[in-house]
Amino acid sequence: MSINVRRLSFALGGEVTGVDLRETLDKAQWSQIHAAFLEHQMLVFPGQTLSPENLISFCGRFGPLFDFTEDPTYRLEGYSKIYELGNYMRDGKMSRTKDAGRKWHSDHSYTTEPHKISILYARAVPPVGGTTCFANMYMAYDELSEKMKGFLDDMEAIHDVLKYFGTQIVGFKPTLKNSEGIKKKHPPVLQPVVRVHEETGRKALFLSEGSCTSLYGLEPEEGDGLLQYLLKHSVREQYTYRHTYKVNDLIMWDNRCLQHLAPPDYVHNAENLRHMYRLTVLGSPCGRLLDTQAEEFKPH
Repeated sequence: MSINVRRLSFALGGEVTGVDLRETLDKAQWSQIHAAFLEHQMLVFPGQTLSPENLISFCGRFGPLFDFTEDPTYRLEGYSKIYELGNYMRDGKMSRTKDAGRKWHSDHSYTTEPHKISILYARAVPPVGGTTCFANMYMAYDELSEKMKGFLDDMEAIHDVLKYFGTQIVGFKPTLKNSEGIKKKHPPVLQPVVRVHEETGRKALFLSEGSCTSLYGLEPEEGDGLLQYLLKHSVREQYTYRHTYKVNDLIMWDNRCLQHLAPPDYVHNAENLRHMYRLTVLGSPCGRLLDTQAEEFKPH
């Protein structure tokens, strides 16, 4: 059976059929999937009946997997590389991960080792909703004027995980019980505003509303308006794709050139169960810790 890839939208995404991910891929199959991933930035493998071992084996071919050992509450029992997401019940309570991802973001951009690839495997999906939105940051960069590209190419932005919890939005009430502990573990970092993809060589905006607080080295009066413009520009409709899941969909996306969002488009009850397995491929070093004593640091 040959592998087929069907384009999903104008902006991004490819649906891959003709492959059983339970089987060991040969060199030709692997090369075709890897090439499709770089071309489409997000892939969907529908109808895959996979065990945790199958998931770890396939996803691990893209690189070392993140270990969720430090988060025993939501990792899959017996599998430290798999994290559970959704509005499922555990120990008589609904998982706190039910509202994860309500702001546009790229996974772990607030660290100096942002995640390379994120994978979701759909165990249960609601009758409607429970979708994930993606935005193509290659396109967002390409559509800027040449003067704006030149201005941004060497610029850095401050990414701070605490921003994610700082404001309320529709369908999401952030809660944070240990801000000092989180700040100590994940201090603010500087990331390039324009990131060069290590495999394709293409440039992409590397900004998101979930973690970006300001443009480094600019006064608030200079940078705040520009940052808001870039955040809105990066998620224009023509750059986006919204995926509606079916049970046993496996999707994977490239955090180096996409950002994503889980909208609050379903109700949290037993009739609207959304249960996902998540795996993450570790990324290469990117960015640097913010020196809060530096002259260029302009706190808001």
